Amino acid sequence: MGKYFGTDGFRGEANVDLTVEHAYKVGRYLGYYFGKDKKDDDRARIVIGKDTRRSSYMFEYSLVAGLTSSGADVYLMHVTPTPSVSYIVRSDEFDCGIMISASHNPYYDNGIKIINSHGAKMDAAVEDEIEKYIDGELPEIPFATKDKIGRTTDYSMGRNRYIGYLMTLPTRAFKNLKVGLDCSNGAASTIAKAVFDALGAKTYVINNQPDGTNINDNCGSTHIEILQKYVVDNGLDVGFAYDGDADRCLAVDEKGDIVDGDHILYICGKYLRARGHLANDTVVTTVMSNLGLYKAFDAEGIKYEKTAVGDKYVYECMMDKGYMLGGEQSGHIIFAKNARTGDGVLTSLKLMEVMVEGKCAMSELSRGLTIYPQLLVNVKVKSKPEVMGDVDVLAVASEVEETLGDDGRVLLRESGTEPLIRVMVEAKTDEICKECVGKIVNVIKEKGYEI
Repeated sequence: MGKYFGTDGFRGEANVDLTVEHAYKVGRYLGYYFGKDKKDDDRARIVIGKDTRRSSYMFEYSLVAGLTSSGADVYLMHVTPTPSVSYIVRSDEFDCGIMISASHNPYYDNGIKIINSHGAKMDAAVEDEIEKYIDGELPEIPFATKDKIGRTTDYSMGRNRYIGYLMTLPTRAFKNLKVGLDCSNGAASTIAKAVFDALGAKTYVINNQPDGTNINDNCGSTHIEILQKYVVDNGLDVGFAYDGDADRCLAVDEKGDIVDGDHILYICGKYLRARGHLANDTVVTTVMSNLGLYKAFDAEGIKYEKTAVGDKYVYECMMDKGYMLGGEQSGHIIFAKNARTGDGVLTSLKLMEVMVEGKCAMSELSRGLTIYPQLLVNVKVKSKPEVMGDVDVLAVASEVEETLGDDGRVLLRESGTEPLIRVMVEAKTDEICKECVGKIVNVIKEKGYEI
Protein backbone atom coordinates (compact mmCIF):
# COMPACT_ATOMS: atom_id res chain seq x y z
CA MET A 1 0.00 0.00 0.00
CA GLY A 2 1.11 3.53 -0.72
CA LYS A 3 0.64 6.81 1.10
CA TYR A 4 -2.70 7.54 -0.57
CA PHE A 5 -3.67 4.43 -2.53
CA GLY A 6 -4.68 1.34 -0.59
CA THR A 7 -5.97 -2.03 -1.75
CA ASP A 8 -9.00 -0.42 -3.37
CA GLY A 9 -7.92 2.99 -4.59
CA PHE A 10 -7.51 6.39 -2.90
CA ARG A 11 -10.14 6.54 -0.16
CA GLY A 12 -11.02 8.80 2.75
CA GLU A 13 -13.42 11.41 4.07
CA ALA A 14 -14.34 13.86 1.32
CA ASN A 15 -12.38 17.12 1.54
CA VAL A 16 -10.57 15.88 4.65
CA ASP A 17 -8.44 12.90 3.61
CA LEU A 18 -9.37 13.04 -0.08
CA THR A 19 -9.72 16.60 -1.38
CA VAL A 20 -10.65 18.23 -4.67
CA GLU A 21 -6.97 19.17 -5.05
CA HIS A 22 -6.03 15.49 -4.81
CA ALA A 23 -8.60 14.59 -7.45
CA TYR A 24 -7.41 17.37 -9.74
CA LYS A 25 -3.81 16.16 -9.49
CA VAL A 26 -4.83 12.55 -10.10
CA GLY A 27 -6.52 13.77 -13.29
CA ARG A 28 -3.54 15.88 -14.27
CA TYR A 29 -1.14 12.97 -13.97
CA LEU A 30 -3.37 10.39 -15.68
CA GLY A 31 -4.06 12.73 -18.59
CA TYR A 32 -0.33 13.28 -19.00
CA TYR A 33 0.66 9.63 -18.48
CA PHE A 34 -1.71 8.16 -21.05
CA GLY A 35 -1.21 10.98 -23.52
CA LYS A 36 2.57 11.39 -23.53
CA ASP A 37 3.21 8.65 -26.09
CA LYS A 38 0.30 9.44 -28.39
CA LYS A 39 1.16 10.48 -31.94
CA ASP A 40 -0.15 13.32 -34.10
CA ASP A 41 -3.73 14.27 -33.19
CA ASP A 42 -4.38 11.14 -31.16
CA ARG A 43 -5.05 11.76 -27.48
CA ALA A 44 -5.76 9.84 -24.28
CA ARG A 45 -9.35 8.60 -23.83
CA ILE A 46 -10.52 8.12 -20.25
CA VAL A 47 -13.97 7.13 -19.01
CA ILE A 48 -15.38 8.10 -15.61
CA GLY A 49 -18.21 6.64 -13.54
CA LYS A 50 -19.45 7.59 -10.08
CA ASP A 51 -21.76 6.43 -7.33
CA THR A 52 -24.52 8.44 -5.66
CA ARG A 53 -22.58 10.24 -2.92
CA ARG A 54 -23.06 13.99 -2.80
CA SER A 55 -19.30 14.51 -3.13
CA SER A 56 -19.04 12.31 -6.23
CA TYR A 57 -20.10 15.20 -8.46
CA MET A 58 -17.46 17.45 -6.93
CA PHE A 59 -14.72 14.90 -7.52
CA GLU A 60 -15.97 14.18 -11.03
CA TYR A 61 -15.58 17.83 -12.00
CA SER A 62 -12.12 18.02 -10.38
CA LEU A 63 -10.94 14.94 -12.27
CA VAL A 64 -12.35 16.28 -15.52
CA ALA A 65 -10.51 19.58 -15.03
CA GLY A 66 -7.24 17.78 -14.40
CA LEU A 67 -7.63 15.35 -17.28
CA THR A 68 -8.71 17.84 -19.94
CA SER A 69 -6.08 20.38 -18.89
CA SER A 70 -3.50 17.67 -19.54
CA GLY A 71 -4.96 17.04 -22.99
CA ALA A 72 -7.11 13.96 -22.39
CA ASP A 73 -10.62 13.44 -23.72
CA VAL A 74 -13.06 12.41 -21.00
CA TYR A 75 -16.24 10.33 -21.33
CA LEU A 76 -18.80 10.49 -18.51
CA MET A 77 -20.94 7.46 -17.67
CA HIS A 78 -22.46 9.35 -14.71
CA VAL A 79 -23.96 7.22 -11.89
CA THR A 80 -23.05 3.63 -12.71
CA PRO A 81 -21.56 0.54 -11.00
CA THR A 82 -17.80 0.03 -10.80
CA PRO A 83 -17.97 -3.18 -12.92
CA SER A 84 -19.69 -1.26 -15.71
CA VAL A 85 -16.66 1.04 -15.96
CA SER A 86 -14.41 -2.02 -16.03
CA TYR A 87 -16.51 -3.54 -18.82
CA ILE A 88 -16.61 -0.38 -20.95
CA VAL A 89 -12.89 0.31 -20.57
CA ARG A 90 -11.96 -2.97 -22.17
CA SER A 91 -14.87 -3.31 -24.62
CA ASP A 92 -14.52 0.25 -25.98
CA GLU A 93 -10.72 0.32 -25.79
CA PHE A 94 -10.26 3.24 -23.42
CA ASP A 95 -6.79 3.95 -22.07
CA CYS A 96 -8.04 4.08 -18.52
CA GLY A 97 -11.18 4.16 -16.40
CA ILE A 98 -11.90 5.99 -13.16
CA MET A 99 -14.62 5.12 -10.65
CA ILE A 100 -15.52 7.65 -7.97
CA SER A 101 -16.76 5.65 -5.00
CA ALA A 102 -15.97 4.58 -1.46
CA SER A 103 -17.83 1.31 -1.97
CA HIS A 104 -19.49 0.24 1.30
CA ASN A 105 -18.28 3.24 3.35
CA PRO A 106 -20.68 5.93 4.67
CA TYR A 107 -21.73 8.77 2.37
CA TYR A 108 -19.23 11.31 3.71
CA ASP A 109 -16.33 9.14 2.53
CA ASN A 110 -15.35 8.85 -1.10
CA GLY A 111 -12.65 7.30 -3.22
CA ILE A 112 -10.94 7.21 -6.59
CA LYS A 113 -10.49 3.77 -8.15
CA ILE A 114 -8.30 3.62 -11.26
CA ILE A 115 -8.94 0.87 -13.79
CA ASN A 116 -6.41 -0.14 -16.44
CA SER A 117 -7.13 -0.78 -20.11
CA HIS A 118 -7.81 -4.48 -19.39
CA GLY A 119 -10.60 -3.61 -16.95
CA ALA A 120 -8.61 -4.55 -13.84
CA LYS A 121 -7.24 -2.46 -10.96
CA MET A 122 -4.40 -0.15 -12.01
CA ASP A 123 -0.82 -1.30 -11.50
CA ALA A 124 0.73 -0.17 -8.23
CA ALA A 125 3.66 1.36 -10.14
CA VAL A 126 1.35 3.92 -11.78
CA GLU A 127 -0.30 4.69 -8.45
CA ASP A 128 3.16 5.26 -6.95
CA GLU A 129 3.93 7.84 -9.64
CA ILE A 130 0.62 9.60 -8.99
CA GLU A 131 1.50 9.82 -5.30
CA LYS A 132 4.86 11.35 -6.13
CA TYR A 133 3.16 13.93 -8.33
CA ILE A 134 0.65 14.79 -5.61
CA ASP A 135 3.51 15.34 -3.16
CA GLY A 136 5.51 17.50 -5.57
CA GLU A 137 8.26 14.95 -6.08
CA LEU A 138 7.92 15.00 -9.88
CA PRO A 139 8.38 17.91 -12.31
CA GLU A 140 5.28 19.98 -13.03
CA ILE A 141 3.19 18.73 -15.95
CA PRO A 142 2.71 21.19 -18.83
CA PHE A 143 -0.82 22.41 -19.51
CA ALA A 144 -2.46 21.62 -22.82
CA THR A 145 -3.23 24.71 -24.88
CA LYS A 146 -5.35 25.67 -27.89
CA ASP A 147 -6.71 22.64 -29.72
CA LYS A 148 -4.73 20.28 -27.47
CA ILE A 149 -7.07 20.90 -24.54
CA GLY A 150 -9.24 17.83 -23.94
CA ARG A 151 -12.98 17.52 -24.46
CA THR A 152 -15.75 16.05 -22.29
CA THR A 153 -18.46 13.83 -23.75
CA ASP A 154 -21.63 12.32 -22.28
CA TYR A 155 -21.25 8.55 -22.40
CA SER A 156 -24.38 7.27 -20.67
CA MET A 157 -24.66 4.89 -23.62
CA GLY A 158 -21.83 2.95 -21.96
CA ARG A 159 -24.02 2.16 -18.98
CA ASN A 160 -26.82 1.07 -21.31
CA ARG A 161 -24.46 -1.22 -23.20
CA TYR A 162 -23.39 -2.80 -19.93
CA ILE A 163 -27.05 -3.43 -19.02
CA GLY A 164 -27.53 -5.08 -22.41
CA TYR A 165 -24.46 -7.24 -21.85
CA LEU A 166 -25.75 -8.50 -18.50
CA MET A 167 -29.07 -9.42 -20.09
CA THR A 168 -27.33 -11.74 -22.54
CA LEU A 169 -25.60 -13.87 -19.89
CA PRO A 170 -28.33 -16.04 -18.28
CA THR A 171 -29.16 -19.21 -20.16
CA ARG A 172 -32.76 -19.25 -18.96
CA ALA A 173 -35.42 -16.68 -18.11
CA PHE A 174 -36.44 -15.99 -14.52
CA LYS A 175 -40.17 -16.16 -15.26
CA ASN A 176 -42.46 -16.17 -12.21
CA LEU A 177 -39.59 -16.04 -9.71
CA LYS A 178 -40.03 -13.38 -7.04
CA VAL A 179 -36.73 -11.59 -6.55
CA GLY A 180 -35.91 -8.89 -4.01
CA LEU A 181 -33.18 -6.33 -4.75
CA ASP A 182 -31.62 -4.03 -2.15
CA CYS A 183 -29.76 -1.40 -4.17
CA SER A 184 -28.20 0.30 -1.12
CA ASN A 185 -29.32 3.69 -2.49
CA GLY A 186 -26.22 3.41 -4.64
CA ALA A 187 -25.08 2.73 -8.18
CA ALA A 188 -27.15 -0.45 -8.56
CA SER A 189 -30.24 1.79 -8.51
CA THR A 190 -29.53 2.67 -12.14
CA ILE A 191 -29.41 -0.88 -13.53
CA ALA A 192 -30.43 -3.82 -11.32
CA LYS A 193 -34.22 -3.65 -11.68
CA ALA A 194 -34.02 -3.16 -15.45
CA VAL A 195 -31.93 -6.32 -15.83
CA PHE A 196 -34.16 -8.53 -13.70
CA ASP A 197 -37.35 -7.14 -15.23
CA ALA A 198 -36.04 -7.87 -18.72
CA LEU A 199 -35.27 -11.46 -17.71
CA GLY A 200 -38.84 -12.06 -16.59
CA ALA A 201 -38.51 -11.92 -12.81
CA LYS A 202 -41.16 -10.45 -10.55
CA THR A 203 -38.88 -7.80 -9.14
CA TYR A 204 -39.27 -6.19 -5.72
CA VAL A 205 -36.87 -3.32 -5.10
CA ILE A 206 -35.92 -1.49 -1.91
CA ASN A 207 -33.43 1.28 -1.16
CA ASN A 208 -33.27 2.58 -4.72
CA GLN A 209 -33.97 6.27 -4.09
CA PRO A 210 -30.55 7.84 -3.53
CA ASP A 211 -30.41 11.42 -2.27
CA GLY A 212 -26.65 11.85 -1.93
CA THR A 213 -26.49 11.09 1.78
CA ASN A 214 -28.35 7.77 2.19
CA ILE A 215 -25.97 5.44 0.33
CA ASN A 216 -25.25 2.34 2.50
CA ASP A 217 -27.31 3.92 5.29
CA ASN A 218 -29.02 1.01 7.05
CA CYS A 219 -29.32 -0.80 3.74
CA GLY A 220 -27.45 -2.90 1.21
CA SER A 221 -24.91 -5.66 1.77
CA THR A 222 -23.56 -4.09 4.96
CA HIS A 223 -27.02 -4.20 6.56
CA ILE A 224 -28.29 -7.47 5.16
CA GLU A 225 -30.85 -7.84 7.96
CA ILE A 226 -33.11 -5.36 6.13
CA LEU A 227 -33.32 -7.61 3.09
CA GLN A 228 -33.68 -10.74 5.23
CA LYS A 229 -36.87 -9.39 6.77
CA TYR A 230 -38.14 -8.09 3.43
CA VAL A 231 -37.72 -11.45 1.70
CA VAL A 232 -39.57 -13.34 4.43
CA ASP A 233 -42.34 -10.75 4.87
CA ASN A 234 -43.08 -10.73 1.13
CA GLY A 235 -42.67 -14.45 0.48
CA LEU A 236 -39.89 -13.95 -2.08
CA ASP A 237 -37.87 -16.75 -3.65
CA VAL A 238 -34.55 -14.98 -3.18
CA GLY A 239 -33.06 -11.58 -2.46
CA PHE A 240 -29.83 -9.84 -3.46
CA ALA A 241 -28.12 -6.96 -1.66
CA TYR A 242 -25.46 -4.79 -3.28
CA ASP A 243 -23.03 -2.26 -1.85
CA GLY A 244 -22.67 1.40 -2.86
CA ASP A 245 -20.84 0.84 -6.15
CA ALA A 246 -22.41 -2.58 -6.83
CA ASP A 247 -19.18 -4.55 -7.09
CA ARG A 248 -20.26 -6.94 -4.35
CA CYS A 249 -23.36 -9.01 -3.70
CA LEU A 250 -24.76 -10.97 -0.78
CA ALA A 251 -27.90 -13.06 -1.11
CA VAL A 252 -30.78 -14.11 1.12
CA ASP A 253 -32.59 -17.41 0.57
CA GLU A 254 -36.34 -17.92 0.78
CA LYS A 255 -36.08 -18.69 4.50
CA GLY A 256 -34.31 -15.41 5.21
CA ASP A 257 -30.88 -16.96 5.76
CA ILE A 258 -27.75 -15.19 4.50
CA VAL A 259 -25.88 -16.52 1.48
CA ASP A 260 -22.51 -14.78 1.81
CA GLY A 261 -19.45 -14.81 -0.42
CA ASP A 262 -18.25 -18.18 0.87
CA HIS A 263 -21.65 -19.74 0.15
CA ILE A 264 -21.58 -18.21 -3.34
CA LEU A 265 -18.10 -19.62 -4.06
CA TYR A 266 -19.26 -23.05 -2.88
CA ILE A 267 -22.49 -22.99 -4.89
CA CYS A 268 -20.93 -21.67 -8.08
CA GLY A 269 -17.76 -23.75 -7.68
CA LYS A 270 -19.77 -26.99 -7.54
CA TYR A 271 -21.96 -25.86 -10.45
CA LEU A 272 -19.05 -24.95 -12.73
CA ARG A 273 -17.09 -28.07 -11.82
CA ALA A 274 -20.05 -30.34 -12.64
CA ARG A 275 -20.13 -28.79 -16.11
CA GLY A 276 -16.38 -28.94 -16.66
CA HIS A 277 -15.99 -25.15 -16.52
CA LEU A 278 -13.94 -24.83 -13.31
CA ALA A 279 -10.35 -24.51 -14.48
CA ASN A 280 -8.09 -27.01 -12.70
CA ASP A 281 -11.03 -27.69 -10.34
CA THR A 282 -9.79 -24.71 -8.29
CA VAL A 283 -11.48 -21.74 -6.61
CA VAL A 284 -9.50 -18.69 -5.46
CA THR A 285 -10.35 -17.40 -1.99
CA THR A 286 -8.83 -14.92 0.46
CA VAL A 287 -7.49 -15.65 3.93
CA MET A 288 -10.82 -14.36 5.31
CA SER A 289 -12.84 -17.26 3.90
CA ASN A 290 -14.40 -19.52 6.52
CA LEU A 291 -12.73 -22.74 7.63
CA GLY A 292 -16.00 -24.49 6.87
CA LEU A 293 -15.67 -23.57 3.18
CA TYR A 294 -12.30 -25.32 2.94
CA LYS A 295 -13.62 -28.44 4.67
CA ALA A 296 -16.59 -28.47 2.25
CA PHE A 297 -14.28 -28.05 -0.76
CA ASP A 298 -12.12 -30.91 0.51
CA ALA A 299 -15.19 -33.12 0.72
CA GLU A 300 -16.17 -32.21 -2.86
CA GLY A 301 -12.66 -32.66 -4.24
CA ILE A 302 -12.42 -28.97 -5.17
CA LYS A 303 -9.01 -27.37 -4.75
CA TYR A 304 -8.46 -23.80 -3.58
CA GLU A 305 -5.92 -21.02 -3.39
CA LYS A 306 -5.71 -18.35 -0.67
CA THR A 307 -4.67 -14.75 -1.32
CA ALA A 308 -4.44 -11.56 0.70
CA VAL A 309 -7.72 -9.72 1.28
CA GLY A 310 -8.83 -7.69 -1.74
CA ASP A 311 -10.43 -8.65 -5.04
CA LYS A 312 -7.34 -7.14 -6.69
CA TYR A 313 -5.23 -9.98 -5.30
CA VAL A 314 -7.87 -12.58 -6.12
CA TYR A 315 -7.94 -11.40 -9.73
CA GLU A 316 -4.13 -11.38 -10.00
CA CYS A 317 -3.99 -14.99 -8.81
CA MET A 318 -6.74 -15.99 -11.22
CA MET A 319 -4.98 -14.39 -14.18
CA ASP A 320 -1.56 -15.78 -13.26
CA LYS A 321 -2.85 -19.35 -13.08
CA GLY A 322 -5.83 -19.34 -15.42
CA TYR A 323 -8.55 -19.88 -12.82
CA MET A 324 -12.17 -19.00 -13.59
CA LEU A 325 -13.80 -18.37 -10.19
CA GLY A 326 -12.64 -16.49 -7.13
CA GLY A 327 -13.81 -14.05 -4.53
CA GLU A 328 -14.20 -12.84 -1.00
CA GLN A 329 -16.50 -13.64 1.89
CA SER A 330 -17.77 -10.04 1.68
CA GLY A 331 -19.36 -10.73 -1.70
CA HIS A 332 -16.72 -9.60 -4.21
CA ILE A 333 -17.00 -12.50 -6.65
CA ILE A 334 -15.08 -12.65 -9.93
CA PHE A 335 -16.21 -14.77 -12.87
CA ALA A 336 -13.17 -14.49 -15.11
CA LYS A 337 -15.05 -15.47 -18.26
CA ASN A 338 -17.30 -12.43 -17.89
CA ALA A 339 -15.54 -9.78 -15.79
CA ARG A 340 -12.23 -8.47 -14.47
CA THR A 341 -13.46 -7.31 -11.10
CA GLY A 342 -16.14 -8.10 -8.56
CA ASP A 343 -19.60 -7.54 -10.05
CA GLY A 344 -22.65 -7.62 -7.80
CA VAL A 345 -25.38 -7.82 -10.42
CA LEU A 346 -23.44 -10.38 -12.45
CA THR A 347 -23.02 -12.49 -9.30
CA SER A 348 -26.76 -12.42 -8.63
CA LEU A 349 -27.43 -13.52 -12.21
CA LYS A 350 -25.02 -16.44 -11.81
CA LEU A 351 -26.76 -17.55 -8.62
CA MET A 352 -30.11 -17.31 -10.37
CA GLU A 353 -28.75 -19.51 -13.15
CA VAL A 354 -27.74 -22.22 -10.67
CA MET A 355 -31.14 -22.05 -8.96
CA VAL A 356 -33.14 -22.13 -12.21
CA GLU A 357 -31.05 -24.87 -13.84
CA GLY A 358 -31.29 -27.02 -10.71
CA LYS A 359 -34.99 -26.30 -10.25
CA CYS A 360 -34.48 -25.97 -6.54
CA ALA A 361 -34.74 -23.37 -3.80
CA MET A 362 -31.75 -21.20 -2.92
CA SER A 363 -31.63 -22.76 0.56
CA GLU A 364 -30.95 -26.19 -0.96
CA LEU A 365 -27.86 -25.09 -2.87
CA SER A 366 -25.64 -24.76 0.22
CA ARG A 367 -26.10 -28.34 1.45
CA GLY A 368 -22.73 -29.77 2.41
CA LEU A 369 -21.37 -26.44 3.64
CA THR A 370 -21.22 -25.83 7.39
CA ILE A 371 -20.01 -22.38 8.34
CA TYR A 372 -17.96 -22.15 11.53
CA PRO A 373 -18.88 -19.39 13.99
CA GLN A 374 -16.66 -16.40 13.30
CA LEU A 375 -16.01 -13.22 15.24
CA LEU A 376 -14.22 -10.22 13.74
CA VAL A 377 -13.28 -7.24 15.90
CA ASN A 378 -11.71 -4.08 14.46
CA VAL A 379 -9.32 -2.20 16.72
CA LYS A 380 -8.49 1.38 15.75
CA VAL A 381 -4.76 1.84 16.34
CA LYS A 382 -2.05 4.48 16.15
CA SER A 383 0.34 2.37 14.08
CA LYS A 384 -0.63 -0.78 12.21
CA PRO A 385 2.99 -1.91 11.54
CA GLU A 386 3.90 -1.61 15.24
CA VAL A 387 1.01 -3.82 16.27
CA MET A 388 1.77 -6.40 13.61
CA GLY A 389 5.40 -6.50 14.72
CA ASP A 390 4.78 -6.63 18.46
CA VAL A 391 6.12 -9.90 19.93
CA ASP A 392 3.53 -9.99 22.72
CA VAL A 393 0.61 -9.57 20.32
CA LEU A 394 1.99 -12.22 17.99
CA ALA A 395 2.67 -14.56 20.92
CA VAL A 396 -0.90 -14.45 22.26
CA ALA A 397 -2.29 -14.94 18.73
CA SER A 398 -0.05 -17.98 18.27
CA GLU A 399 -1.07 -19.34 21.66
CA VAL A 400 -4.77 -19.01 20.83
CA GLU A 401 -4.32 -20.71 17.46
CA GLU A 402 -2.42 -23.59 19.02
CA THR A 403 -5.25 -24.07 21.52
CA LEU A 404 -7.88 -24.17 18.75
CA GLY A 405 -5.99 -26.77 16.70
CA ASP A 406 -7.88 -28.16 13.71
CA ASP A 407 -11.20 -26.88 15.05
CA GLY A 408 -10.52 -23.20 14.47
CA ARG A 409 -8.11 -20.54 13.35
CA VAL A 410 -6.86 -17.00 14.07
CA LEU A 411 -6.33 -14.22 11.56
CA LEU A 412 -4.63 -10.99 12.54
CA ARG A 413 -4.25 -8.44 9.75
CA GLU A 414 -4.09 -4.77 8.83
CA SER A 415 -6.99 -3.04 7.10
CA GLY A 416 -6.04 -1.96 3.61
CA THR A 417 -8.14 1.23 3.73
CA GLU A 418 -8.47 2.30 7.39
CA PRO A 419 -6.27 2.63 10.54
CA LEU A 420 -7.55 -0.69 11.86
CA ILE A 421 -6.18 -4.01 12.99
CA ARG A 422 -8.67 -6.77 12.28
CA VAL A 423 -8.74 -9.63 14.80
CA MET A 424 -10.70 -12.64 13.57
CA VAL A 425 -11.25 -16.03 15.19
CA GLU A 426 -13.19 -19.05 13.94
CA ALA A 427 -14.09 -21.84 16.34
CA LYS A 428 -16.75 -24.43 17.17
CA THR A 429 -18.86 -22.03 19.22
CA ASP A 430 -19.54 -18.30 19.50
CA GLU A 431 -18.39 -18.43 23.13
CA ILE A 432 -14.96 -19.76 22.17
CA CYS A 433 -14.65 -17.10 19.45
CA LYS A 434 -15.48 -14.33 21.91
CA GLU A 435 -13.01 -15.60 24.51
CA CYS A 436 -10.16 -15.98 22.01
CA VAL A 437 -10.68 -12.61 20.31
CA GLY A 438 -10.84 -10.96 23.72
CA LYS A 439 -7.42 -12.33 24.69
CA ILE A 440 -5.77 -10.83 21.61
CA VAL A 441 -7.62 -7.49 21.70
CA ASN A 442 -6.78 -7.06 25.40
CA VAL A 443 -3.06 -7.34 24.69
CA ILE A 444 -3.31 -4.75 21.90
CA LYS A 445 -5.06 -2.38 24.31
CA GLU A 446 -2.74 -3.09 27.22
CA LYS A 447 0.26 -2.23 25.05
CA GLY A 448 -1.25 1.22 24.39
CA TYR A 449 -1.83 0.87 20.65
CA GLU A 450 -5.56 1.62 20.62
CA ILE A 451 -6.71 5.09 19.66
